[in-house]
Amino acid sequence: MAKVFSSNLGYPRIGEQREWKRELEKFWSGKISEKELLEETKAIRLEGLRKQKEKGIDLIPVGDFSLYDHVLDTSVTFGVIPKRFQEDDTRTQLETYFAIARGTHDAVASEMTKWFNTNYHYIVPEFNESKPSLKENRPLSFYKEAKEELGIEGKPVLLGPITFIKLGKGYEDKEFPSIVQEFLPLYIQVIKELKEAGVKWIQIDEPIFSTALTQEDLEQAEYVYETFAKEIPEINIIIQTYFESVDSYETIVNLPATAIGLDFVHGNSLDLLSKHGFPKDKILAAGVIDGRNVWRQNLNHQSGLLESIGNIVDKERIIVQASSSLIHVPVTTESEKTLDPVIKDALSFADEKLDEIALLAKGFGSGKEAILLEIEESVNAIEALNHSDYRKQTDANPAGSLNTDRKLPFKERISIQKEQLQLPLLPTTTIGSLPQTAEVRRERLKWRKGDITDQTYEEYIQSEIKKWIDIQEEIGLDVLVHGEFERTDMVEYFGEKLDGFLVTKFGWVQSYGSRCVRPPVIFGDVSFDKPMTVKESVYAQKLTKKKVKGMLTGPVTILNWSFVRDDISRFDVLDQIAAALRLEIEELEKNGIKIIQVDEPALREGLPLKVEKWNQYLQRAVNAFKLATASVQNSTQIHTHMCYSDFQDIFEAISALDADVISIETSRSHGELISTFEENTYDKEIGLGVYDIHSPRVPSKEEIKANVNRALQTIPVSQYWINPDCGLKTRQEAETIAALKNMVAAAKEIREVQLIGVQSK
Repeated sequence: MAKVFSSNLGYPRIGEQREWKRELEKFWSGKISEKELLEETKAIRLEGLRKQKEKGIDLIPVGDFSLYDHVLDTSVTFGVIPKRFQEDDTRTQLETYFAIARGTHDAVASEMTKWFNTNYHYIVPEFNESKPSLKENRPLSFYKEAKEELGIEGKPVLLGPITFIKLGKGYEDKEFPSIVQEFLPLYIQVIKELKEAGVKWIQIDEPIFSTALTQEDLEQAEYVYETFAKEIPEINIIIQTYFESVDSYETIVNLPATAIGLDFVHGNSLDLLSKHGFPKDKILAAGVIDGRNVWRQNLNHQSGLLESIGNIVDKERIIVQASSSLIHVPVTTESEKTLDPVIKDALSFADEKLDEIALLAKGFGSGKEAILLEIEESVNAIEALNHSDYRKQTDANPAGSLNTDRKLPFKERISIQKEQLQLPLLPTTTIGSLPQTAEVRRERLKWRKGDITDQTYEEYIQSEIKKWIDIQEEIGLDVLVHGEFERTDMVEYFGEKLDGFLVTKFGWVQSYGSRCVRPPVIFGDVSFDKPMTVKESVYAQKLTKKKVKGMLTGPVTILNWSFVRDDISRFDVLDQIAAALRLEIEELEKNGIKIIQVDEPALREGLPLKVEKWNQYLQRAVNAFKLATASVQNSTQIHTHMCYSDFQDIFEAISALDADVISIETSRSHGELISTFEENTYDKEIGLGVYDIHSPRVPSKEEIKANVNRALQTIPVSQYWINPDCGLKTRQEAETIAALKNMVAAAKEIREVQLIGVQSK
């Protein structure tokens, strides 16, 4: 029978033990040279390529590796460098690259936002300050490296021009076709040089094709790929889509290219294929293994899916692959030595997904009988999990009977809260986490390894809480936080405390920059066991007369930042999480915590790519938040926090959450999100972040005042809180204290001006 090729779209950058993260942070702190950084990260990159080769992947991606973000890589490749980073000619190219991502003392970092509906963050291209030009053919250098070092005939990966341009900003004064004209010759040059070097296949990622496109977008897509076909014939281009099915199916699959990559895990690609067919002159790259979840798939089912595809498209014109890049899952389950064997057998990280892809391709090409035993093992692993831990919901969710409405409407609640809390005009606070130093991480590791007792560790955490309560009081913040020193990550922590979750040891994935998270794994029914945050919050509150916020992660964010079983209802799981958090919130309130923050940074992130699916998602998300928070007294103030989103899309849902105070990132987006509140009336209290915490730079008092004053043109001063963009866990102590001092000083000066204005009236 005909050989069916296997392909991979992208491999995790971080290394099995997060070696990539450690090398980056050593370079940023001056502990290693640029040369050493490049040597160490090359070794990580080659190890990933070697594994893909050994596992029998036919089309291995090269150029998918990044030192920070693949969108930023594309920007720098094409010379899209904001002017504020061009003025220092003493920087190396790599230093400029990191400056764009992280900012400098004199220049704010470029905006960072979520990559479609994932927890990966990309650096937004700024097009308006530089004429694009090809600075370096990165895919070519990575192709040559793979070939010379490992004998791999790699498949260079490029971020497609339509997606790259649509994700950028700063071309408001130009028509989209004219922007395309600026970049098209540069892409042609890159592809020509790849062809001249002997490249056989090129993967051009166009995930924007899985979203709603305008007629102009489609026309430009046709123009771009027709030009590629004309200018660079005889090279195999795969136009790769992912995260959903494509709306404009007939247009996209007929674009001039050798192959079209479609996601058959998310969306309705099989229905579209059945209805409209597939061009006879093209190859279909079929994403049949989930690239975004960690559960081993029932290969019998996926083999059947391939057979259904094969009934429409000839087998010899099908490539078997994952639904997306594997950067969204951990590297390997091999390092998980302590997991329950039943659960471990049901997990599939990047390396295991490569095995699944290769196995399916082999079976599809040579007949299922050849791999029947291995397929049966995957089926048995899933069935063993089904029988072990999750009670499938057949009755109405028990959480559905709980009240989701506060006792009084906001306008009446807020009067009670203001009287009891006695906060000043423009109250200052932080989002929750405070710097976790190397010492904090060392003490936690010693405790986990059993080198220190529970009591010793608890006393250490209390000493950190006391230190930072004192610092916050000295700085002059109005509402304090305990700092979350006991928490590794805002979702992982709750995954360790709630029943139905497990946390892996090395299940890391990249979130932004060098920041990696370990999403917990939901394997069974979620329920509350015992208080999770009360002890630390109560201890902190006893240290000060000021109010200390209780800090929780919200149900939607816990769901979206966990790996959820793909054979159960996500909405059932969401309600279970909300019901469990409700009990925790009630415990905080019983113990005297009068301000409770329930963070939902992933609410917008989880919004489906298809507009027609928004309503159901938002209704269930809002209901879950209210389910978790509605039982508190009117005098207890509920806060929430969100970041890096286009809030225009979910403005009504934000209001429907009925939180008393919401804090939202605005400074990293350079204040542009304020326009949402200029166009809509928000009737509750709000804090628009006044400085970017993902950059090590310390903002000046005047810079913060400018951010606040812009917001006060839109938000009534009586509703406005002053806070950083996000949590401060990743920042250093000195820069955090300096930035917060400037923030409080700015707030005091503006407060005085506002009070004088009120008195004069």
